[in-house]
Amino acid sequence: MSAVQLPARTITDGPVPKHAQLHDILEELCRTTLKPGDILPGERLLEETYGVSRITVRRAIGDLVAAGKLRRVRGKGTFVAPNPLVSRLHLASFSDEMGAQDVTASSKILTSGRSSAPEDAALFFDTPAQTEHIHLRRLRLGDGEPYSIDDGWYNSTFAPGLLENDTYNSVYAILDSVFDVPITDADQTVSAISADTDTAPLLDVPVGTPLLHIVRYSRSGDRPVEWCSSVYRTDRYRLTTRVARENSI
Repeated sequence: MSAVQLPARTITDGPVPKHAQLHDILEELCRTTLKPGDILPGERLLEETYGVSRITVRRAIGDLVAAGKLRRVRGKGTFVAPNPLVSRLHLASFSDEMGAQDVTASSKILTSGRSSAPEDAALFFDTPAQTEHIHLRRLRLGDGEPYSIDDGWYNSTFAPGLLENDTYNSVYAILDSVFDVPITDADQTVSAISADTDTAPLLDVPVGTPLLHIVRYSRSGDRPVEWCSSVYRTDRYRLTTRVARENSI
């Protein structure tokens, strides 16, 4: 990568703290000059260019990391973070949502097999407690970066040979084309949780980082097909929806 042209701005003493002024400069740089994955100019160059201390530089960068605009890679530097995936709360697979925003989706399979489903999933499937269903837990990646962990259970009545297919890609496409059980509707619950010692290293975030938690109950017509508990990095995934006011009485 060629040398980056830093914004020609002057940081001055005044009511706005210097780290906040530098924060705005770096945010402008990320927005107008750099693209996701580009490395940020080094701390020394920022110090010399804007006449500020190392503490000021690190505070400004740290605030942008906390906001999800930058990410640090130990031993390599600080990089512009990927743009967050925006979901409009419509029914679509992760692969479809990624593709719609020109992001390449991929997966790492963490668990693949058959076993008794969690109580919530078994109740949704309306099967006896000890019935074995298909368990597929995957780390979902966008352009090679971790976005989410999907812990999915699939009703073995309707897709008994699911794991014999390419589950690195869209399971919804397999359910539709191979088993003729296209996902037609779903109920979702959304909450916030914290990354624990299991999810934090997989998502490359510190333990305690806020995560978005979505539980989906998916059907094909009146057939309960999928129960999936997913956690998302909040700096890489956002939910948006449009609401309308109901007619008042």
